[in-house]
Amino acid sequence: MNDSLVRTDSQFAISEMQTLMLEITRALVDDVDAVKVEVITDQDATVLRLHVAPGDIGKVIGKQGRTARSLRTILGAASMKLQHRFSLDIVEAGRTSQDHDDQ
Repeated sequence: MNDSLVRTDSQFAISEMQTLMLEITRALVDDVDAVKVEVITDQDATVLRLHVAPGDIGKVIGKQGRTARSLRTILGAASMKLQHRFSLDIVEAGRTSQDHDDQ
């Protein structure tokens, strides 16, 4: 019974963080339709992979990475409250690992 409660709490935390990152990112970018948050769950942690349009990648990263660092700080603070570890990856929408190999 405790396992189902933990799983439910964990799923709620993941859903809340996914929504939070979506809303913040949509406020920063021009192409809001390209914003997508992919969730990759491991046993102990969850990676939120943030996809944005190529033209908006600089807006999400910010000068010297300040905006990205701020997003990660918010994520870290919420992680402490939700007692679940999260990390954030920022990816250009439409890019695959093959795109990097071709260059």
